[in-house]
Amino acid sequence: MDFQPSERAAQTAQRVRSFIDTHIAPIEAEHWAGILKRRHGGEWTEWQIPPRVEALKAKAREEGLWNLFLPDAELGAGLSVLDYAFSAEQTGRSMMAPEIFNCNAPDSGNMEVIWKYGNAEQKEKWLKPLLAGEIRSVFFMTEPDVASSDATNMAATAVIDGDHIVLNGKKWWSSGVGDPRCKIGIFMALTPDESKDRHHQHSMVLVPMDTPGVEIKRMLPVFGEYDEPHGHGEVHFHNVRVPIGNFISGPGRGFEIAQGRLGPGRIHHCMRCIGAAEKSLELAIQRGLQRTAFRKPLIDLGGNRERLAECRVAIDQARLLTLQAAWKIDTLGVMSALTDVSAIKVVAPTMLQNVVDFAIQIHGGAGVSHDTPLTMFFNQARSLRLADGPDEVHKGMIARLELKKYGVKH
Repeated sequence: MDFQPSERAAQTAQRVRSFIDTHIAPIEAEHWAGILKRRHGGEWTEWQIPPRVEALKAKAREEGLWNLFLPDAELGAGLSVLDYAFSAEQTGRSMMAPEIFNCNAPDSGNMEVIWKYGNAEQKEKWLKPLLAGEIRSVFFMTEPDVASSDATNMAATAVIDGDHIVLNGKKWWSSGVGDPRCKIGIFMALTPDESKDRHHQHSMVLVPMDTPGVEIKRMLPVFGEYDEPHGHGEVHFHNVRVPIGNFISGPGRGFEIAQGRLGPGRIHHCMRCIGAAEKSLELAIQRGLQRTAFRKPLIDLGGNRERLAECRVAIDQARLLTLQAAWKIDTLGVMSALTDVSAIKVVAPTMLQNVVDFAIQIHGGAGVSHDTPLTMFFNQARSLRLADGPDEVHKGMIARLELKKYGVKH
């Protein structure tokens, strides 16, 4: 296995880092402070996109730092999953950066789905403006009334009625749905078919947000924060009718598409966790060296040096495990990397949570304020231990695949 980035990948990651340091880092604190000052809470209809965001996106696009996640050389950067991982790590140092490079979730995953599984009409109508950064999107999967850790529990339906698909159900934690630029969603739901097994009775359907019957009920706060101006919403679908051509790859292929979507997406999430952890550790060390208590630098008190060392080891372990997963996806395919992808999904967010906790402790009261990015990083880490499948589901997958080697079938 060779985890070294190609020369182009290394140069791209360096350019991403330079752009962040030059154009994003100097204004990021002011950016989030401005949003906090003007925030409207759960009143998402009042949310607005600060002009600096679109200006920075335009600049990143001019510099060729755009759609870096997409392996298509014509539509994206043409980087492999492994090569993009190094740039994804750099974008994780900033909560603002992924959007600036048009590499933010859930848009990147939705774009990959339409690029890989969509037809020509779907690509022209929705992929093209998403790649251009003109609109944003949402992925409707998690539901409030069932245990969504088992996706086969899904109660929402996508039923064929002549030339249309009728959508009904409730979704929540639909990230990005509060963004005023959100124009299209991918709705995953049950399409009942008694002739098929339980993993071939779900579909993904493209739903324009202005379709009658799509109702945004509310935005959901995470630890009291609404993530303005993007948000995580609860959305109800009441007899929503869309053309039958809005199926992605046809009915019953939802789980197949989900596997293709979530594999690379989890690499992106985990590498961003590693970038956030590196930034958090830097902040902790700087604070520990600058502040003095009991006539000693904070870094020399209370076992902090040992905790620093543990953080360094944990970050590097998580990075190597994630790069191995990326390498396997590139060389062997997603289905051959299931153990690795589940492993990093457990390891990386937990690692970030622990590193940020150390950084918060070193910062004292400042660590739980909005004066540093640490509270946003902690929010990100704890949420990711639930998003895209909770830790327990991924551990179950790892155990099942491991036992399969010994002839255990279930």
